[in-house]
Amino acid sequence: MAPSGPGSVRRRCRRVLYWIPVVFISLLLGWSYYAYAIQLCIVSMENIGEQVVCLIAYHLLFAMFVWSYWKTIFTLPMNPSKEFHLSYAEKELLEREPRGEAHQEVLRRAAKDLPIYTRTMSGAIRYCDRCQLIKPDRCHHCSVCDKCILKMDHHCPWVNNCVGFSNYKFFLLFLAYSLLYCLFIAATDLQYFIKFWTNGLPDTQAKFHIMFLFFAAAMFSVSLSSLFGYHCWLVSKNKSTLEAFRSPVFRHGTDKNGFSLGFSKNMRQVFGDEKKYWLLPVFSSLGDGCSFPTCLVNQDPEQPSTPAGPNSTSKNPENHPFPAKPLRESQSHLLTDSQSWTESSTNLGKGKAGMSNPALTMENET
Repeated sequence: MAPSGPGSVRRRCRRVLYWIPVVFISLLLGWSYYAYAIQLCIVSMENIGEQVVCLIAYHLLFAMFVWSYWKTIFTLPMNPSKEFHLSYAEKELLEREPRGEAHQEVLRRAAKDLPIYTRTMSGAIRYCDRCQLIKPDRCHHCSVCDKCILKMDHHCPWVNNCVGFSNYKFFLLFLAYSLLYCLFIAATDLQYFIKFWTNGLPDTQAKFHIMFLFFAAAMFSVSLSSLFGYHCWLVSKNKSTLEAFRSPVFRHGTDKNGFSLGFSKNMRQVFGDEKKYWLLPVFSSLGDGCSFPTCLVNQDPEQPSTPAGPNSTSKNPENHPFPAKPLRESQSHLLTDSQSWTESSTNLGKGKAGMSNPALTMENET
């Protein structure tokens, strides 16, 4: 049995404290249900038709809110697959050899077949010393979870979870349904809130629930609308919160729109190809989170051109738009379903596009 030291006790205490925001939201949601469904609809509303319509609409929004919130909380963040982890022999080499060419050679061999194109600010390969793996594109190490998270957006205390590739769609739906939930409550509660101030309500405990319910719904509507609008903008630009604050770095340098494929394809990358699932908190995002198509990355002149494919031209190899490393099939079809990669490169970049495997150097990044 593992010893229980001071460090272990502190970690357990932190885990408990991390759930406080979730408990707060759950209690607030429970009170709002009582205040709206019981005190407002059943006790205060006199019109039966109004009661029925409000209760049906309310329970529909309530169910979608709770469902998406639950999925955001309890969907485990995805971590890099085994191919990005260093082998035991490679780990030994990194520990035994002095930093320099030996380390670079180990990383070159480990990364030569991986679909990675982003680099650190200094142009080095993105390597996590703590997890001992080569970071896939858009992957970052979360200090709270102590893991590398695929397409990490941020660690959200209100869901006590990392928001990343596996649950970003659920997080967006959680914001959308919580905003609709608050707007619906504020709109239907408004007339009774006015009656409260004009002494039009009977002097019961319901009037206080109605007053605080409107204040809470209006206040959360303002904050949620700004947050939801910001994340809608991020989706339209195919950015994460981290990438919005620090643009991804490719071989040719920083490119803030490096992963953007256009509004429609950016939306499909998050919500999937089947629109019937877009409004449901079920996983439908494209890809595996380890590789992402890009259209705006310049060809690396230091690397040999990729062998010509059926859509390429052998007369002009330096403008070849194909990446040196293959994209996952579920992601690469975003580039090929409506036009060839060459056409996409011409229309979106109107210049050289594509990607290759840059000369790899090592830089520890945690």
